[in-house]
Amino acid sequence: MIGVTSVEGPRGDAAPHPVPPHPVATSPAPPDPAVPGARVDPHGGWPAGQVPPYPVSEPDRLTRFVVRLYERSPRWAVPLAALGCVAAGIGYTLISDPTRSAPDAAPTCLLKLTTGLDCPGCGGTRALWYVLHGDLPAAARHHFLFVFALPFLAYFFVAWAGKQAFGWRLPEPRIDTRVIGVFLAAWFAFSVLRNLPWAPFTSLYV
Repeated sequence: MIGVTSVEGPRGDAAPHPVPPHPVATSPAPPDPAVPGARVDPHGGWPAGQVPPYPVSEPDRLTRFVVRLYERSPRWAVPLAALGCVAAGIGYTLISDPTRSAPDAAPTCLLKLTTGLDCPGCGGTRALWYVLHGDLPAAARHHFLFVFALPFLAYFFVAWAGKQAFGWRLPEPRIDTRVIGVFLAAWFAFSVLRNLPWAPFTSLYV
């Protein structure tokens, strides 16, 4: 007679549990500097006790000064500085009045001074002057693409400055790379067409 082996072992004892494999020793993960309580080296920004995979260079005095100034400045300081730059450009345009320069005056654009051709930005200052005075047809006559892009640039600036200074959450449209490519291609075509010596392209020459 053939006996049947029980799953409980030869003497009815319970079968021994499988022994788990010996755990592999692993090095503990370095503490995340973003987690509160993690020990971080104050000089290099790397977790304390951990060796960085690459040498960390010590920032120079100017970099430390700029970083310290940025950390201590209020959040509205950067938008205010950017607004000051925009206001300075607008003030210079209003004071200089580029639309009343003498006909024989030398152009300030280096490309136009040396070649006589309009550069991609020629007419932008005069277009801004006409926009500030509410004359959109004259502004578009001097630089159509600048007038077209100005409302978008103004909205992006207001959305960014409001978020930085006051925490506003204005809708921020996402610009696809294809849109940027089309705009740059149109700007290039406009820069070429405005320099052609045939009508009706001569009307674009400024």
